[in-house]
Amino acid sequence: MNSIDPFTVEVIRHALNQAAEEMSLTVMRAARSPLLHEAGDLSSAITDASGELVSQGRDIPMHMGVMSFTVKEFLKRVPAERLARGDVWFLNLPEVGGNHLPDVKAIRPVFHGDRVVAFAVSLAHWADIGGAVPGSYVPHATDAWQEGVRMPPFRLFHEEGPDREKLDMLLANLRGPQEREGDILAQAAACRAAAARIDAMIARHGVDALQTGMAALHDRSARQMEEALASLPQGTFTGEDFIDDDGRGGPPAAVRVAVTLAGGKGRFDFSESADALAGPLNTTRFIAAAGVFYAMKALAGPAIQPNGGCYRPLEIITRPGSLLDPPPHLPVVGGNHETAQRVADAIFRAFEHELPERLSAGGPTTSGLLLFAGRDSAGRWTTFYETHGGGEGARAERDGMPVVRVHMSNVMNTPAEVVEQDYPLAVERQSLRRGSGGAGRHRGGEGLVRIYRCLADELSLTTMFERRVVLPYGLAGGEPGAGFHVTLERADGETRELTGRAHELLKTGDRVILESCGGGGWGEPDPTKTQETNP
Repeated sequence: MNSIDPFTVEVIRHALNQAAEEMSLTVMRAARSPLLHEAGDLSSAITDASGELVSQGRDIPMHMGVMSFTVKEFLKRVPAERLARGDVWFLNLPEVGGNHLPDVKAIRPVFHGDRVVAFAVSLAHWADIGGAVPGSYVPHATDAWQEGVRMPPFRLFHEEGPDREKLDMLLANLRGPQEREGDILAQAAACRAAAARIDAMIARHGVDALQTGMAALHDRSARQMEEALASLPQGTFTGEDFIDDDGRGGPPAAVRVAVTLAGGKGRFDFSESADALAGPLNTTRFIAAAGVFYAMKALAGPAIQPNGGCYRPLEIITRPGSLLDPPPHLPVVGGNHETAQRVADAIFRAFEHELPERLSAGGPTTSGLLLFAGRDSAGRWTTFYETHGGGEGARAERDGMPVVRVHMSNVMNTPAEVVEQDYPLAVERQSLRRGSGGAGRHRGGEGLVRIYRCLADELSLTTMFERRVVLPYGLAGGEPGAGFHVTLERADGETRELTGRAHELLKTGDRVILESCGGGGWGEPDPTKTQETNP
């Protein structure tokens, strides 16, 4: 391999990062769905020619971990010799380096001459991917086909533009086709922008320098990860956390990990986790790997450049047939952001006795999802997908923050003004959930209260959230935070609490009252002091 000076490597690193950031901004500016242009439920990445991640946007950790594997799995099905300049391929199969069906990846090969030198990857959450329920979250799903259209890698754009026949075939199977087409075009535009940036890097530095710089970045991140692992306590540590139920109202289901650290290497064995579930809370081995990388970076390596080199010192074991490595016919839509968060929490809990001063208590490690869908006056589908933050877990040095998202999630909320402008909903209240944080030497952050009132004759509501049964845990003697609750208040006065996986039809005047969870407290509460609510 040719040598390269460290200054050029840094210039290339920053240029790649800026290209990935530009991809995300392009999608947010151009997309039709508020889920993308307001909430930012998207991520962007650039890989080298072999599919190893080299750069990413400041997006969503669970997406980025998955995209470390997407192009490598894609190339197993679509060899490089089949690719052409201007191609954009789309896919969403969980088993092809994926997570769940609504997260659709667009992949564009970047050529120099007649060879591929890089790939641009845009991931965007589509507000509908078909399936049995509007919005494609199916609480009662028992197989993957109920959850929506399953897309193996297929070429949707070529150098002349979109393949109209394929595009029309896809859109005919999705609700809200005009909005979905706008989002597809935004992803293609983002990939094109990245390709232009990579072309400019090659023009400035040369293709050999670019590829040598990418390899140097992998090597550096591998060393940084080894150093991070070596800085942690050495030995074997076990941790576990639980999702509220099996997706069918059964008992909580465990995510368990045995972490072995030795000599700059880390082994993460999830074999003792629960078996695959009948409901939509399974997830993929790629998500398990994303959770491992996130946890290690957060614990010991915040300065590590995220790329494929980070995974070299990591061995990640999942048991086929478990909820972290299910058969491909089982549903996975909720596991993407619910079970995924349990992976991170289980790893952190493995170190709660060795490194309590580095850890936060349990927080809102759930999407807190409410999904409203219906037709407007012109008969067009409209889908509002909203995740809701909660109270951050307290830490050794401070109280938890109110109403945030933690760990592997990083989306924004949709402002009430946008909700009321674009959807048949009124936001009647948005406030802190006073007293929801767990007591402790430092108190957990407070959750959110948000009340929606239905303004349509009929509107579909789907819930997908956790921390209703298994509360956000306290740490070092702190108390747990209050659980997540959603209440349906009918216009006729009937009131009942909804489960974490429910589907209801709303009528005019019905209200949905969301109270998100509070964070766990840190440290034994001082009995001589009054536990005050966070400001």
